[in-house]
Formats: sequence, structure tokens, C-alpha cells
Amino acid sequence: MATNVAESNRALRICQVPYGHADVASLTAQVQDHYIRLYGGPDTTPVDAAEFSPPRGAFFVGYLAELAVAMGGWRWHGDPLDIPATRPAEIKRMFVVEAARGRGLARRILAHLETTAAAAGADALVLETGEAQPDAIALYRAAGYVDIPRFGHYAGEPSSVHLGKWW
Repeated sequence: MATNVAESNRALRICQVPYGHADVASLTAQVQDHYIRLYGGPDTTPVDAAEFSPPRGAFFVGYLAELAVAMGGWRWHGDPLDIPATRPAEIKRMFVVEAARGRGLARRILAHLETTAAAAGADALVLETGEAQPDAIALYRAAGYVDIPRFGHYAGEPSSVHLGKWW
């Protein structure tokens, strides 16, 4: 099994796409369904597609063969944050379809987001997730993300988890 996981991980092809791309729309519908099951409603964070177009950000889809199985993006975070960073970016819409989970694909997408944001000049990444997603929280913590002061759309939500990593 480890060989199959390693092979599928290597086979992941990550492509930068516009946020309005059909595969992003399909994956976004799937992640919103996931949030409805977990939280009783969709993610209501305002998202402007232009925020994920260079130079304001970037968005990526991960493919196994020709099937879109993962996504994630980053956008510049313009509001002040209480972290030791001057140019933070925010991770949004990171998601792996259920059938492709457990293969290390989320780690690959996260690493790609970190690399591309840093190359664009980011000195930190921040994100919001929820307590109902312990696997996501564990992934971020294992990658070096730590608790940060609350920010953004879900700052007042008690079950929201706010994480950041800087370099």
C-alpha cells in the first residue's frame, strides 16, 4: 500500500488555474457540501475570484490522471494581524475529495501553496478552519502552523481555529 500511496502522491499534477475554472467550481461545490454536513451550512466567507489572480494571489487544482481531486489557493491578507510578519497571505478553499484522502495529497497542495506564496513575497501564511475538521488541524500543525489571534470572517465563531506559519 505504501508504494501505491507514494505513486499516487507523485502522480499528482498541480496546475495554476483561474478561480472561475470549471474544476474549481466543481470542487467548491463538493467542499461546500462537506461544510454543510460538518457545520450545518456552507462557508460564507466572502471570496472574490480576482483575489486569486496574480499578483493578488494564486489558485491551484491537483489532478490525478485527468481527474480534479484537490484544490487550494492563497490571497494577500490586507488587514493587520498580530503575528511577526509584514506580508502575510491567507490560504483559502484547501480541499481534497473524499475518495483521494489519506494519500498525502493535502500535504502536497499545502507545500505548493507555501512555496508559491513565498516566491511571490509572502513572509507568512494564515488560515481559518474549524474544530469539526480535526484531520485538517492535525495536517496544519504537523506542517508547523501554530495558533494565532483570531482574524477574518470567523473571528467571532467559538469553534473556529486560526493558524499561521511564518518564515
